[in-house]
Amino acid sequence: MTHFIATYTYGDRSLISETRPAHRSFIARLKEQGQVIAAGPYGDGTQSIIIVRLPDGASRGDAAELLAEDPYLAAGALENREFREWNPVINVWE
Repeated sequence: MTHFIATYTYGDRSLISETRPAHRSFIARLKEQGQVIAAGPYGDGTQSIIIVRLPDGASRGDAAELLAEDPYLAAGALENREFREWNPVINVWE
């Protein structure tokens, strides 16, 4: 499996609050499908991460495409999104 960490930098706080229930529902569906293994905000509330698991050989573009319909993105609630491949040396999810 190939893993990615998506880092979301929050933009408009009111849009984040309004869109949070739909965002969490979207992420929960991906978790049920085995494509998201963890997600949540940093303690300071300015950013969050989503850990994505995709088949071997997947690219950052594939991870971005998976999260392309996130309600946060559709609402314009994010200031930035960044995707980085991650190598979980100690892996509790597999």
